[in-house]
Amino acid sequence: MMDANRINPRKSVKAPVKAPTGILGFDEITGGGLPRARTTLLVGGPGSGKTIFSLQFLVHGARHGKEPGIFVAFEEASERIESNAESFGWNMRQLRRDGKLYFLDAQPMADLVQSGTFDLSGMLAALGAQVAQMKAKRIVFDALDVVLALLPDEASKRREVYRLHEWLLAHGLTGLITAKSGGDEASSVGEQTFGFMQFMVDCAVMLCHGVVLGVSQRNLRVQKYRGTAFDENESPFLIGPTGLEVATAPTLGIEHAKVSNERISSGVARLDTMLGGGFYRGSAILVTGFPGTAKTTLSGAFAEAACLRGEQTLFVSFDSDVNEVVRDLGSVGIHLGPHVKSGVLRMASARTITGSAETYLVRIKSLAKTHKARCLVIDPVSTWSKSGSDQAAHSVAERLIGWTKANGITMLCTSLLDEIASQTEGGSSLQISTLADAWIHLSYVVQAGERNRGLSIIKSRGTAHSNQVRELILSDTGVTLTDTYTAGGEVLMGTLRWEKESAERVAHEVTEVATKLKRVRLDAEEAELEVRVKSLMVELEAKQVEKALLARTTEIQKRELSKGRTRMGELRGADVVPPK
Repeated sequence: MMDANRINPRKSVKAPVKAPTGILGFDEITGGGLPRARTTLLVGGPGSGKTIFSLQFLVHGARHGKEPGIFVAFEEASERIESNAESFGWNMRQLRRDGKLYFLDAQPMADLVQSGTFDLSGMLAALGAQVAQMKAKRIVFDALDVVLALLPDEASKRREVYRLHEWLLAHGLTGLITAKSGGDEASSVGEQTFGFMQFMVDCAVMLCHGVVLGVSQRNLRVQKYRGTAFDENESPFLIGPTGLEVATAPTLGIEHAKVSNERISSGVARLDTMLGGGFYRGSAILVTGFPGTAKTTLSGAFAEAACLRGEQTLFVSFDSDVNEVVRDLGSVGIHLGPHVKSGVLRMASARTITGSAETYLVRIKSLAKTHKARCLVIDPVSTWSKSGSDQAAHSVAERLIGWTKANGITMLCTSLLDEIASQTEGGSSLQISTLADAWIHLSYVVQAGERNRGLSIIKSRGTAHSNQVRELILSDTGVTLTDTYTAGGEVLMGTLRWEKESAERVAHEVTEVATKLKRVRLDAEEAELEVRVKSLMVELEAKQVEKALLARTTEIQKRELSKGRTRMGELRGADVVPPK
C-alpha cells in the first residue's frame, strides 16, 4: 500500500533538469547528465564499468555540485569498492568523513538467500533517515539484480522494483540503479528479469564491453531519455586514470577550429617552397607512402623544426621504440636527442600506450595536454586499424584531428599504404585524407634497375602549391628535394638522372673549350690584321709624303725655269711681250 504522505510524482511533469555526472563526454551526449530527481537504469555485462560510472557520478555531485550521495552496495563490500577506486584519485574516504558520501553494505544474508522471503521496505526506511540526515541528493543502488535474483517469482521482483522506484520519486533523489546484463551485448537487456525496469525509468544507459580482433572495446549507448534530445548512437568510452571518459561526436571540435594565417616550416626548406611558405599553423597534415619511403624522416624533420622554434612538441611512434627513432633519424642529420633532454620534445611509443584506438586517443590527448604541445606527430596513424575495426579507427582519427584543430595544435600524421592494394597515389587506409589540410604523398620510382623516392603534394588547402614530382634525397647532412629533371617526357631520378646530367655536363664542357679555342684563334687573326692595317697606313703616309714632295719639286723646277727664261731674255735684250 502506498504512503499517503509521500510526494505525488505525477502532480507536475516538467522537462527534466539534469545532474552533471562529471564523466567527460557523457554529459555532452546527454545534454547535461542524468535526469535530476528521477531514476536512471545502468545496465552492462561483467567488467563493463557500471560501478565506476556510479561512483564517479556520486563523487562529482559531492565534490562539485554540493549534492551528497549514498552508495548502496548489494554485491561487494563498501571497503573493497572504496579500495578499488583509490587509483582514480577521488579521495572518497575524505568525502565520507566530511559527510558528503555514505556507503551502505546491503549484501543479502545467508538466511535470506535460503528463504527468499524479504522485501526492501526495511532498508528503504533506514535509507530515508540517512537521506534526511545528510540531505542527500543522489543515490546509487549497485547490482540490484543480485537481490532480485533471490526472490521466488517475477511478481515479487516487480513488486520490489516498483517499491524502490516509488521511494526514489517520493524523496526527490537522482537515482541510479545498476544491473547486470546476461552477456556483453546490450541488446539482450530486454530478455533479462529486470528488463521491465527500462520501461519504468526515465533514462536507460547500456554499457558494452567486448573484444574485437583481440583488442578490448568498450561502448556506451543511451537507450532512452524521456523529455530531452540525446545522442542515440553508440559512443566508445575508456576507463582512464581519472575514471570514465566517453568519446564525443567528431564534429564538435571542428566547429570551433582555430584558424591562423601563420606559416610554419616543414623542416625541409625546398618543401616549404613547394608549399608556398610551409604549413599553416593549427592545420592537419597527412603524409602517406609505402614502407621505406621516408615518412618517419619527414616527421622527424617537422618535429626538429618545431623544437628549434622552441615549441613544445609530442612525437608518438607506433612502429619503433623512441630510442630507435632518435638513432635512425640521426643518420640523416636530424638530431632529436638534445630536444628530448631539454624537455621541448616528448616522445612516446606504442609500447607504453597499448590498447584500442580509443585508448590511443585518450592517452595522446592526455600527453599533449600535459606537455602543452603546439605540434604533434603520430607515426603512423594507420596502425590504429589493427586495434579494432576500421570504423572505430577512422572515428578516432577524425576526432583527434577535430581536437587538435580546436586547440590550435599543428598535427602531422603518417599513414602506411598497402603495397599490394595500390601502387598509385591512393588515399590512406583510414580514409582521412579528406579531413587533412595538406596531403603529401611519397612513392617509389623504379628506373634503370633501381628504386628512388618521389615526393608530391596532392593537396594543400589555401596554397598555390607545386604540382611537380620531386626526388627526395636522404644523406648524412639532411633531407633535400631535387629539381624536377625530365628527358623525353619522363621524370628521371637516381643513377639514370646522374648519368644523364654527367653526359650533359661533359658535353657542355667540350663545347665551352671549343668556343674558347675559336675565340683565341679569332683574336690572333684580328691582331694580325690590325698590324697589317697599321703597316699599310704607315706606307700610305709615306707615299703621300713622297707625292707631296714630288709635286713641290716639280713646282719649284717650273718656277726656276720660268725665272731663268725671263733673265736670259733680259740679258739678250729681247722685246717685252705684252700681256694678252
